[in-house]
Amino acid sequence: MPTILGQNQYGKAENRVVKITRDGDTHHIKDLNVSVALSGEMDDVHYSGSNAHVLPTDTTKNTVFAFAKEHGIESAEQFGIHLARHFVTSQEPIKTARIRIEEYAWERIATSDANSRFIGSDEVKHSFVRKNQEIRTAQITFDGEKWQVVSGLKDLTVMNSTNSEFWGYVKDKYTTLKEAYDRILATDVSARWRYNWTSDEQRMPNWEKSYEQARKHMLHAFAETYSLSLQQTLYQMGSRIINNRSEIDEIRFSLPNNHHFLVDLEPFGLKNDTADGAVYFAADRPYGLIEGTVLRDGVEPQIPVDMTNL
Repeated sequence: MPTILGQNQYGKAENRVVKITRDGDTHHIKDLNVSVALSGEMDDVHYSGSNAHVLPTDTTKNTVFAFAKEHGIESAEQFGIHLARHFVTSQEPIKTARIRIEEYAWERIATSDANSRFIGSDEVKHSFVRKNQEIRTAQITFDGEKWQVVSGLKDLTVMNSTNSEFWGYVKDKYTTLKEAYDRILATDVSARWRYNWTSDEQRMPNWEKSYEQARKHMLHAFAETYSLSLQQTLYQMGSRIINNRSEIDEIRFSLPNNHHFLVDLEPFGLKNDTADGAVYFAADRPYGLIEGTVLRDGVEPQIPVDMTNL
């Protein structure tokens, strides 16, 4: 049976690039993991092995590092835009470029005050400690005319130690879970949000500020929602972002429910009451997995339902 070539792409994945910017004695770090995927007129390389239209993946790697020096890294999104535009406009066979970026945050180490016995201890501005709160993500896609920018984060662990309940659910002969009127709600937030900036003719968002504000509204909604279900909290988090950030039209969450079960201490003659400060068993698996998209009214969804590879 004859076969035909379907969708295809190629590029260099996981280019680890660290850019140090020096502002006098004060240094700034941008630490990225950049993956490049290119597609276009690539039939011949698959059918005959001709590399006439193939830009080597090694070249894409070199471009990432060269652009970090030439353009700097203002933000993950802006860096991805520079790269995507370059690949599509400089290589005629390439019709679409997709740049995926993870950003790892660092913060300054607070040093001793002027009374320290260490000489110059109050002048150090070039030492950092890796933040372990979350990984920032960005995906930039460009087809020569339209842009799509999907930013987000993953592995942001949050917890409410109260103000969460779970009761009134469906029960059948396999149900053993007891209703909870005061429980821990914890999750590792994975979120992706899509910007409505799609054209060079539009005003470009301030990517750094937008990320910081989206994260802030997400956390505020999590903390301020008296939750009767993780689904309710998900919707409040997404709604808060959409309602406060006009540049964002869609956000999708994947939220594992990190279960914390009350330990049965009655065999030891001990009561384990939440009102007195309880002891919990933190179970890592299996876990409930709550996923959903929140959209601005009238907007069609574009973020994939399965965010595994986003």
